[in-house]
Amino acid sequence: MVARRSAGVLVFRERSGETQVLLGHMGGPFWAHQDDGAWSIPKGEYEDDESAWDAARREFTEELGLPVPVGEFLELGTIRQPGGKLVTIWAVRGDLDPATVEPGTFELEWPPRSGRFEEFPELDRVEWFSLDAARPKLVRGQPEFLARLAERLAA
Repeated sequence: MVARRSAGVLVFRERSGETQVLLGHMGGPFWAHQDDGAWSIPKGEYEDDESAWDAARREFTEELGLPVPVGEFLELGTIRQPGGKLVTIWAVRGDLDPATVEPGTFELEWPPRSGRFEEFPELDRVEWFSLDAARPKLVRGQPEFLARLAERLAA
């Protein structure tokens, strides 16, 4: 069985001498009442007919409704999340206003087995966090990308 794959873009900026990252709180009923461990780098799945780089840019735009910032991209590599999914992330400096985000949506049968389908935002909130504040917010596996970003910026 081939592992599922996702790719995304982590936007970062400097404020008061501190690196901040832009994260999205996952939308839908499963995540509605969770905070720590319920945020993600904007990313999404892709298939064999698309490169990780193309998928990362496409998914960023789909999830946030905004173009990917223009700049030098830092490759942060690939990790295997606890569920087995392979995630590849690039970082880019940018300064997006969370108020301008127009998230994409997905459809889900809700409540389960009810036969009713509802539309939910892929991300229901987008916020800037310092690297330290972002670590507990991210879903398991993704904090490694924050460490890699910090290493790249320090080099």
